[in-house]
Amino acid sequence: MSESATAGVAGKAPAPADLILEIDNLHHRYGQVVALKDVSLRVRRGEFLTLLGSSGSGKSTLLRMIAGLEMPTSVSAFTLSGQEMAHVPANHRNVSTVFQHYGLFPHLTVGQNVEYGLHVRKVPPDERRRQAEDMLKLVKLEDMYGRRIGELSGGQKQRVALARSLVLKPAILLLDEPLGALDEKLRLEMQIELLALHQALGMTFIYVTHSQEEALTMSHRILLMSHGEIVQEGRPEDLFDRPVNRFAAEFMGMENILAGTVTGVDGNLISATANGVALRGMWTGATPPSAGDQVAIAFRSEKVKLAKERAPRASDTNVLEAKLKARVYKGKYLDVVAACPLGDVRLRLWDDHVVLPDQFKIEWRHANTVVIPLA
Repeated sequence: MSESATAGVAGKAPAPADLILEIDNLHHRYGQVVALKDVSLRVRRGEFLTLLGSSGSGKSTLLRMIAGLEMPTSVSAFTLSGQEMAHVPANHRNVSTVFQHYGLFPHLTVGQNVEYGLHVRKVPPDERRRQAEDMLKLVKLEDMYGRRIGELSGGQKQRVALARSLVLKPAILLLDEPLGALDEKLRLEMQIELLALHQALGMTFIYVTHSQEEALTMSHRILLMSHGEIVQEGRPEDLFDRPVNRFAAEFMGMENILAGTVTGVDGNLISATANGVALRGMWTGATPPSAGDQVAIAFRSEKVKLAKERAPRASDTNVLEAKLKARVYKGKYLDVVAACPLGDVRLRLWDDHVVLPDQFKIEWRHANTVVIPLA
């Protein structure tokens, strides 16, 4: 893992007793294509860890490695509950996977689907049924044991898939874009239910998604991936507020990103110019910059405020004259594009009925401005 990837990690590394999964220096290729490059990670017992990234970032490949569905090209260490797993097949690993498209058997009932893994393990019929009914109750499908899969909604099918995996009591539950096939309302509902399940069971979840909103909502910790590498890892607030490079800032949705030049360094407080405008912000990259370095300066639209005309200017605030360029009503808020000496700056106003003059001042705090490597 690169130095920048570890910059967002909060606190010290967990003690060995807390670890359920440990991977060091994992590489994987498909022919000449590098799918995973020098990936290392530690997962704590009971953690909700999310692998976040766009298509082709390597997140699902990494999940398949953990599941045992594929074997790594090379790896220095790969242990699950202290046992070496690098080349152990999937059916001998105590993990279970929930896929985006469920993989349910349409010719079996809900209860028979949930019991399937227990049947393979030769659990007696009465015990299978008891465990399946208990798990269906946990996912709020207690009255659907005899229902056919084709009679279920998308959200109900997702719950059956969860119950089928959870009934096996895996050391780790792997979830590969499990909400991707659901509509927005159902996705939001299932996020809440997944969190409740995780809290009730105390199980380790490793969740794959391309949605930053899902990752931020549910995770204890996020691994942001790109081109087979871990770009940054840390708590949701680390990635959201303190990206370590431009890619992380863009992926996590920072709307205002400018190229600039460092003019001064005072600890983590960086002075820089962008388009001839002097700004200040906080360095969140791995290695501190020096005067003259080219950097990116980024800040979120919701952190930009309308400056009150006669209020005293705080010393920890960037302030600029601006002109109204565009405004878009979004129901709960107002998105505004303001033309200013920096160029176009986007701001989000939660007072959707605010009356904007043609000219006004905008401001945002140094603490809400991140300065990061340009590349």
